[in-house]
Amino acid sequence: MRKIFSLVFVFGLSACAHKNTGEGVPVRVYVLDQASKDPIPTAVVRHPDEAERHRVNAVSGYWEGSVLYLPKAQELVFTPGMSIRLEVSAPGYMTKEIMYDIKRSRNYFNVYLDKIEMDSEDFDDPIIQFDRDRPASGGATGPAN
Repeated sequence: MRKIFSLVFVFGLSACAHKNTGEGVPVRVYVLDQASKDPIPTAVVRHPDEAERHRVNAVSGYWEGSVLYLPKAQELVFTPGMSIRLEVSAPGYMTKEIMYDIKRSRNYFNVYLDKIEMDSEDFDDPIIQFDRDRPASGGATGPAN
């Protein structure tokens, strides 16, 4: 009986130790269009101090993570009670920076991005003048040897 109890005790401790070693709380960010409420398949999520951009799922429009890897080999493991700052952006949309307080569970939230409104009528074709717009005066034409 003691052997069974000791085996259960040892395996129970190792299971508890595994839960606390570097595993963060998963956070899921849904990136949606403000007007249509549709997912934005080209959106990215990143921490302001992080170099890597995390792409959202192209179908559902969400990104999920439990840890971020910052410069100088630092890990930002998501734990309950901490606040994280994230930048959410997509081509053709305004970038949004958000703060989120991590809870023990159900860390799902929506981020709505506004489209960039541009009037195409305001832009004229640029006139680019080069030095060779005028014909060369006199002299022979040919290679410059």
